[in-house]
Amino acid sequence: MKSGPLATAALIPALAITALAQNFRILNDRNIITQGSDFLTQSRGGYLLGTGVPQGFSPGVFRFTTSGTFTYLHPFAPGDSNHYFFNPSGGLTLGTDGRFYGVTEYGTDYNVGKVFQMTPDGTVKTLHTFTGGDNGGCPFNPPILSMSGDFYGTTEGGCSGGSSLGESYAVIYRLSRNGNFTVLHVFSFADRDKAAGRLIQGFDEWIYGTTGLGGAHGKGSIFRINRDGHFETVYSFDGAHGIFPNGWLVQANDGSFYGTTQDDGLSAFGAVYRLSPSRQFTLIHNFSGESDGAFPRNLVLGSDGNLYGTSIRLNVKGGGVLFRLTPSGQFSVLHNFNSGEDSPGDVPVALIQHTNGLLYGDTANETRGMDAGGPTYSTFYSYNLGLAPFVSYLPSYGRVGTQVDILGENFSGDSKAFFNGVRAQVVAVAPTYMKVVVPSGAATGWITVTTNKGTLKSDRKFVIRQ
Repeated sequence: MKSGPLATAALIPALAITALAQNFRILNDRNIITQGSDFLTQSRGGYLLGTGVPQGFSPGVFRFTTSGTFTYLHPFAPGDSNHYFFNPSGGLTLGTDGRFYGVTEYGTDYNVGKVFQMTPDGTVKTLHTFTGGDNGGCPFNPPILSMSGDFYGTTEGGCSGGSSLGESYAVIYRLSRNGNFTVLHVFSFADRDKAAGRLIQGFDEWIYGTTGLGGAHGKGSIFRINRDGHFETVYSFDGAHGIFPNGWLVQANDGSFYGTTQDDGLSAFGAVYRLSPSRQFTLIHNFSGESDGAFPRNLVLGSDGNLYGTSIRLNVKGGGVLFRLTPSGQFSVLHNFNSGEDSPGDVPVALIQHTNGLLYGDTANETRGMDAGGPTYSTFYSYNLGLAPFVSYLPSYGRVGTQVDILGENFSGDSKAFFNGVRAQVVAVAPTYMKVVVPSGAATGWITVTTNKGTLKSDRKFVIRQ
């Protein structure tokens, strides 16, 4: 056996790979989603909720604990008691009322989808029924919560169902807290615009999103829209710098937006891009279809300021990849998903960082048992980044006097919350949830919460609006 410095150096990569593998843990690989959710949402109680098709169930909403316990909360199937819902898609949005908001892509009397509200125990009611035409139809992503308390969302369009208004357009809509629905923008069929991902409210209060097609070159765009419906194209993909954005945007503390494309214009395996506050566009990673996988999905901005995401195909083991990407473009593979019969899931889909510091995700379309005619399974997993617990909050921004929900752990009646050092009034508290009021004198900065186990810091700065 070799010994000495060279032999020791040769062991380092193997030890690093082993350490990374130990950080990855399968929490559940039975009776769960055969079609993964694109988005997981943390509840006030610390659960993770998503939408999909659990093994043996109708399309619906499911819930996981952080230890992997699975609960099927609500079915969405033709003929159920909720007036013909079908195919909930894109995950859920947590509201400041503790309820969840989502969409069905199809179903309803017009078969072009609905917006629904769901209580934590799975009780659902309709908020809006799409009717097709330029009123929109076939939404794929849930609406987002704005700082004003309204919800903003998009429809994919391109479907007609039973609507007398004909084929549905892709639209941007606003749904007020009292249920008033307004179409703010209609994408034209001529431009072949199609809203590609869930929206995000930027630091400037505008709502941002992407289209998978359209723009000045017909290859996709980044857009923004304000509350009054004023619409602007921020960036048009030109082919040389990425094609067909296919996920939602995330905004870093420096104001830069990050997103993914289905094609990078060169290798056709996708890319991650950055759009700076001055609108300078940069591809920061081009996927090769080899060790880094191909076709990235959605990104998560970690509490350490790095980007985390998944690519869904063609890694060295034939499946997808869980990766980390620094804002400067340094790429690391954290986990390779297998694509064999005995693999624990091969297509990573949803990803979220829980306030306990760990990443959680699900996989779809796992191939185990298919050759024998058996069922397909997917998995629910965690990845330990070694990051400390933190707090998150909603809505994203607010004014003095706004009530803000804070999610975290180890909260008690003795816990205190601060906005950039200014103490806030606590309105309600539970072990994993607090409601506080933005205090007078607070400025844009970090939220911190003191508990009997220590101090928790927010994963991003809270922006104070005037």
